[in-house]
Amino acid sequence: MIVEIGHYTLILALALTLVQAVVPIWGAIANDDRMMATASYTSPAVFLLLLFSFAALATAYVTSDFSVQNVWQNSHSKMPLIFKISGTWGNHEGSMMLWVLILGLFAALVAVFGKNLPPSLKANVLGVQGWILAAFLLFIVFTSNPFIRLDPVPFEGRDLNPILQDIGLAIHPPLLYLGYVGYSITFAFAVAALIDGRIDAAWARWVRPWALLAWIFLTAGISVGSYWAYYELGWGGWWFWDPVENSSFMPWLAGTALLHSALVMEKRSALKIWTVLLAILTFSLSLLGTFLVRSGVLTSVHVFASDPERGLYILFILVLFIGGSFALFAKRVGTLQTGGIFAPISREGALVFNNLILSTATATVLVGTLYPLVLEAITGNKISVGAPFFNLTFIPLMIPLFIAVPFGPLLAWKRGDVYAAAQRLFAVFGITLLIMVVAYVFLSEGPVMAPLGIGLAAWLMFGSLAELQLRSGFPKNSFKVAIRRLKGLPRTVWGTAIAHFGLGLTVLGVVGVTAYESENITILKPGETANIAGYTLRMEGMVSRNGPNFQENAAQISVMDGTRVADTLEPSKRIYTARNMPTSEAAIKTIWFSQLYVALGEVKEDGSAVLRIWWKPLITLIWIGSIFMVLGGAYSLSDRRLRVGAPKPSAKRARAANATN
Repeated sequence: MIVEIGHYTLILALALTLVQAVVPIWGAIANDDRMMATASYTSPAVFLLLLFSFAALATAYVTSDFSVQNVWQNSHSKMPLIFKISGTWGNHEGSMMLWVLILGLFAALVAVFGKNLPPSLKANVLGVQGWILAAFLLFIVFTSNPFIRLDPVPFEGRDLNPILQDIGLAIHPPLLYLGYVGYSITFAFAVAALIDGRIDAAWARWVRPWALLAWIFLTAGISVGSYWAYYELGWGGWWFWDPVENSSFMPWLAGTALLHSALVMEKRSALKIWTVLLAILTFSLSLLGTFLVRSGVLTSVHVFASDPERGLYILFILVLFIGGSFALFAKRVGTLQTGGIFAPISREGALVFNNLILSTATATVLVGTLYPLVLEAITGNKISVGAPFFNLTFIPLMIPLFIAVPFGPLLAWKRGDVYAAAQRLFAVFGITLLIMVVAYVFLSEGPVMAPLGIGLAAWLMFGSLAELQLRSGFPKNSFKVAIRRLKGLPRTVWGTAIAHFGLGLTVLGVVGVTAYESENITILKPGETANIAGYTLRMEGMVSRNGPNFQENAAQISVMDGTRVADTLEPSKRIYTARNMPTSEAAIKTIWFSQLYVALGEVKEDGSAVLRIWWKPLITLIWIGSIFMVLGGAYSLSDRRLRVGAPKPSAKRARAANATN
């Protein structure tokens, strides 16, 4: 019965969403306050209906209700509970349910927390969000219904895709979707402003918290997905420039540009047209990524919910919203004012430089991702654009951007002094140079350019702290005074410094593992040893065991510290019996910021096994850096001035204003 109720509430949510999509916008056009106000009530109601519908589907998974076709196709009674729950979105229909649930969530958040928005803007934002939500709900109801029943009822399910039965994949899709879908709100704000014909600094102030929130979740989602692929697939890589990886990376690049552009628009009322365009472009890239993942046009280990026929409907949604928004933008762009004027050497200029580099990098990734598809469609020839192309085009773009990052916060608005900023970074430059020399002397076995990469990472990390040091006045001020001044800094300043420091950590991790990684592919019999990076690994033998829904064959590897066993690693191969699908489970030992990584290959009849052993120096800094970026964004978002957008005047000011009237 719960399944039928879930289906009913899904249809009811669709009906109410159509009201949300039409009435508020109609009210904004007619200047009818009551019609505009309906969006504030329909949005939370739609979200609650979608939440109940999603919970009904999740209940069917948890209880192993195999009378539901979706549950039968993607679950098994012996699966651990966490994977039964994550199985709800580990398929096409369920993941689309998660998609619309998050769409409804962001609309409800705007309805509840957007009390300071002008009524017409709020009505148009929620109306546009309603149209997006209605399109995807129609898609689910008519092509991807997750509540279809089976008769007769199967005795057992077909099991979830084995590579999805991992905690990383339980967390990764919700975080990624919160980022992907979160940009729908910035898109809705852009389209609503174009409809309303009003785009100013206040609009940027309202948009920036939503752009930052989406960026936080997308950063976390990409990071978790990267680490999952690293340890689960047994390949030892953390990024492969896979087309599906790129489909989430492109909105992140554009979203990062949007954050910086919105800051310029808020502070200086400049870059209005560019900021609106970025808001449209970022969500458009999210929709493009959704189409690429689900249409079947891409082949990737990340594609687990594709359907070529239903992908055509997503293509229709893609064309409708992207084409419609750009058509509206083209119609309105002539009426938009360009905004404030500033010198090239200024904080605005630095942020524009940031935007140009990020936009060019986004275009580079887009071309590299789509070119093979377009070429195949036109000529029938298949080519592969892989890591060499992206490394040769993307990395050179990033180097000047990373060099410029520490300068930005030290430049004044409107007109800056690059020489003065360079003087303030003199100590940072000295530390960077010293670190490069030390790296060159003590790490001579790696590539010649590696110390430059390490120096670039140090420049980012220590440069991110330069503004904090400048504002504290240390060492001119006493330590006590400096600490007091640091405590009084806006949270956005701290958040920016933390995020930029995290970017430096990630760059250091990338350089460390790329330049100094070592690998040993060997065949070991029980009792034999292999050496890598000063560590000795001894093969003890093979062991077989049964999991809840799989059979596992694991190698027992002792990590030796002299004659003492310091640790035991157990890389394994698993067979999930329901689908008869194999997976690899790597064994990883973390030593400070580096990792010893062992993957099991073919096991021979004599008890020997093929082992791939890697030493990955500083690799954990890649994900530790992303944690810093997420924390920096979250700390900025906690700043009340950013959190509430356009705050109401204080009671004292309100009384003074009333008295003068």
